[in-house]
Amino acid sequence: MYKNPSPVSSEHPTPDPRGRDTAPVRRSRLGRFGVLPRLAGSSFLVIGFFARLPLAMLTVGALTLVTTASGSYAAGGFAAGAVGLGSALGAPLLGFLADRLGQRSVLLVSAVLNTLGIAALVVVTLLTEDFSSGALAVVLVSAFAMGFTCPQIGPLARVRWMAMTRRRPRTVLDTALSYEGTADELTFVLGPALVGLLASLIAPWLPLAVAAVLTITLVSAFAVHPTVLHSDARSSPSHDDDTDDPEVSSAASRRVRTVFVLLPVAGMLAMGTFFGSTQTFLTAFLGQFDAAESAGLVYATLALSSAFAALSVAYWPERFAHTRRWIVSAVGMTAAASALALPGGIIGMMVVLFVLGIFVGPTMVTIFSIGSVVAPPTGLGTVMTMLASGIVAGTALGAGLAGALAETSGAAAASIVPLGAAAALLLLGGVAAVALRKVSRD
Repeated sequence: MYKNPSPVSSEHPTPDPRGRDTAPVRRSRLGRFGVLPRLAGSSFLVIGFFARLPLAMLTVGALTLVTTASGSYAAGGFAAGAVGLGSALGAPLLGFLADRLGQRSVLLVSAVLNTLGIAALVVVTLLTEDFSSGALAVVLVSAFAMGFTCPQIGPLARVRWMAMTRRRPRTVLDTALSYEGTADELTFVLGPALVGLLASLIAPWLPLAVAAVLTITLVSAFAVHPTVLHSDARSSPSHDDDTDDPEVSSAASRRVRTVFVLLPVAGMLAMGTFFGSTQTFLTAFLGQFDAAESAGLVYATLALSSAFAALSVAYWPERFAHTRRWIVSAVGMTAAASALALPGGIIGMMVVLFVLGIFVGPTMVTIFSIGSVVAPPTGLGTVMTMLASGIVAGTALGAGLAGALAETSGAAAASIVPLGAAAALLLLGGVAAVALRKVSRD
């Protein structure tokens, strides 16, 4: 998979589906991350970062708009849930189609459909005066359609990096995936913040309007970026069944790899459960101080430390195998999550969250890395979007479980859910270590 590493290209590379270039290596002020703009071009990093911002705005945007228009928190919550459900179901389909038809056409169509879906939700919500069951159903269908058609920029960007780094050392892919993990974390901090700013200062419909503009422009730009040549497995001879990764040998069949895809998907389901339950737990915890509305800001402490910790993965030694990284990071998550019930004040909670985030980012990057290893060579888009869907589905599951416990037994009881999710990640890491070792011996 990472055979015959070649030097990185010049500042403005011409993408080659074979992943080869011959320009001399130059040191960068960006350290190891300097290889990324030389591989893909600086424009890819900028476009790829901001093109994923709408995804981070849609759920909170729907929640804000529908709650404001209807005067009902329940209606807003249902709308946000419909967006999440649509995204969880639509993402794997989009990834499957991208694998079969190519990213360019699928993303262009998705950008148009998603823009129309966003516009439909805004128009339907603003024109609805009485949010009775029938009218609310129309709003929820629109919200579902908006989520279902949402372009999956993060997962599909990872597919391109996997192709561009296929004939290079594993550390190059680790660097790309650590950047992608940081980009995801930062956009999921910036997205809700942007929604809150625009909705409070101007109008509740404006965040979704901005998301629609970003989708039709930046997603389209991402779709036609020259790196899209790397996303078509049919044109790339480097997409074969061979890999020299120490955890998966060339003897592993495509069918066996497909079975083992379930491990990282389950890992992302547990990761999403951790996210959703932590956010809900924080809302309940801060409610004790009459500051529930600040939950997003306090949660950003975890998100920011997680984002920057994800960058560190680029510098981890190559001999530190993926499965060992998963286990070590999950051990740290479990230990830190066990302290969530301890703080008696907001500052103490922020300290715990900061420490917890240090282990979250590397865990996510590692699971995506393992997903790239076990994925069928012609199904990378499907697998990457399945991982993203696992996070979305897990977030809903975690929020529901933690919310039920918080309602019946208080915030301290709700902290059991993120702890359990972290423990599940540790267990899955152990299973992955055993399973992938067995594969490498077959």
